Amino acid sequence: MTLPTLPPARGKLIANAPLAPYTWFRVGGPADALFLPEDEDDLEAFLKALDPAIPVTILGVGSNLIVRDGGIEGVAIRLMGRQWGEITRTGETELTADSGALDLAVARAAAKHGLTGLEFLSGIPGSLGGATRTNAGCYGRELKDVLVRLEGFTRAGERRTYGDGHTPVHFTYRHTDLPDDFLVTRLVLQATGNGDPAAIAAEIETLQSRRAETQPIREKTSGSTFANPDPPGTPDQRSAWKLIDAAGCRGLKVGGAQVSPMHCNFLINTGEATAADLEALGELVRARVLDTSGVSLRWEVRRIGRIQTV
Repeated sequence: MTLPTLPPARGKLIANAPLAPYTWFRVGGPADALFLPEDEDDLEAFLKALDPAIPVTILGVGSNLIVRDGGIEGVAIRLMGRQWGEITRTGETELTADSGALDLAVARAAAKHGLTGLEFLSGIPGSLGGATRTNAGCYGRELKDVLVRLEGFTRAGERRTYGDGHTPVHFTYRHTDLPDDFLVTRLVLQATGNGDPAAIAAEIETLQSRRAETQPIREKTSGSTFANPDPPGTPDQRSAWKLIDAAGCRGLKVGGAQVSPMHCNFLINTGEATAADLEALGELVRARVLDTSGVSLRWEVRRIGRIQTV
């Protein structure tokens, strides 16, 4: 796509910007343009002035994302960096965090303030804004369980608030009905109570150790590839990884992509994978699971962009 002249901005505007460095898989083609806003005012002005015909794609830290090899049409907007990661205690049991704050950082900030009930966030890879998109969760809790309200911008640059007496937002398992082009900028979270900061921090470190022992976090990977079946079936059909393992997919490879031998609900880039390799491997896994169990797995990893044509 040949972009018309883009609006001026105080933040960075990069044409034909490689996106692989911005994803945990380290794959994918370029965006026609990448915008890194300086702050909310910069973002608002840019969106209001941007041609409505130009597609906008929202990026976070790229932990749950496959950017296809053909890249992204239009403008990709990434809300990361220090200016998008502020975390503040705003009430007795309330924490306000920008969407670019890493989930682990939010959990640790809550611990520092002696706030309980947000420890589970430490097990979710990526940023808080990205977690909102999929109602991310682990250890028996989901983001919806602690969310009071969220703020952000429509594609047209209008400020909007969801939740807490404003426009409702509906969450289901690994899904939310927020518009795809809504830019989440800030979230208010509710802790369950107050506790000893040292004890809360110790619990987070225990969860981190457990995650390192069971998930391939040192590889080029993402969060869980597929959502657990919902509604759950028989005991053997309630975990995506069990279905994948039973289908004989542990260690399965397509090109440079592999099903992790450590945890088979994770795909890994062994070093030379393309986005097409990862997506093809995921579809092969889905086909084998469907054939062996009758369960159709749903992608949890977000796949965006153009398929590269030869």
